[in-house]
Amino acid sequence: MHDELRAALAGLLDGLPPKQAAQAVERLIANYRGRTPTDAPVLRDRADVAAYAAYRMPATFEAVRAALTAFAARVPDWAPATHLDIGGGTGAATWATAALWQGHHSTVLDWAQPALDLGAELAAGTLPDTTWRRGTIGAGLTVPEGTDLVTVSYVLGELRPEDRRAVVAAAATATAVVLIEPGTPDGYLRIREARDQLIEAGLRIVAPCPHAGTCPIVVGEDWCHFSARVSRSSLHRQVKGGALPYEDEKFSYVAATALPAEPAAARIVRKPQLRKGQVLLDLCTTDEGLRRTTVTKRHGAQYREARDAAWGDTWPGA
Repeated sequence: MHDELRAALAGLLDGLPPKQAAQAVERLIANYRGRTPTDAPVLRDRADVAAYAAYRMPATFEAVRAALTAFAARVPDWAPATHLDIGGGTGAATWATAALWQGHHSTVLDWAQPALDLGAELAAGTLPDTTWRRGTIGAGLTVPEGTDLVTVSYVLGELRPEDRRAVVAAAATATAVVLIEPGTPDGYLRIREARDQLIEAGLRIVAPCPHAGTCPIVVGEDWCHFSARVSRSSLHRQVKGGALPYEDEKFSYVAATALPAEPAAARIVRKPQLRKGQVLLDLCTTDEGLRRTTVTKRHGAQYREARDAAWGDTWPGA
């Protein structure tokens, strides 16, 4: 699915001068980091959408796929029949959903018609069972009864607080909800607030948190986030500079469900530190909150598992 997405994106910028594409991306990134009211979409026309999609869709796809994969591991026998992507733009989260599950119908809801049009163009022939629908995202939003999965990725930060609460409340009526935000202190706070709202709505938190209690992180001292590796396109390299063929997309997320699912006992919340003969794992745990565990060679199979463990993985040895 990733290769198909990259192929679909490859021709987007044909005819658009590289400098113009780079300038459009820089302006759009600046706008998205600011405050955008829901009645003023940033993506104004096809050139805006094409530049932004070419730059951002691969990163959004990888972050959402990582979050959905963590959720799917907690509900291995379940698959959605219906999926609603709120604020989905050109459909990166819908591509990510299709990478994990088949046979479902997706609806992408967004306020920017140029984004929806381009998303439909990119998905033609690959994601045929997808509806692209324009609508306001905020107060008054409703999720169709019986919706199995709702995704909301990189959207909450664009909304006014009251609209953000309305979107999370609507999403909470689905069987499963996965929310993704940038892996920044502010993005984490938005996820933390949404997490509380999902719990109040009666859903079970199943990822990344190993519990539904108060987050043990002290606000202002740290934040919960994870990382997904993204292959850099030529546009990425042009806008950001640097020679590396990849970059790491930092993201925060929460996954909740009405299904009878349970979270893992612990999750690795920082990149494991490999030392001679030992691995240091920073964990968020069910009973002890945040703690560090040291796994050494004398732990045998667990040591080998720790050496292969990655940031964001569950950890059975807690």
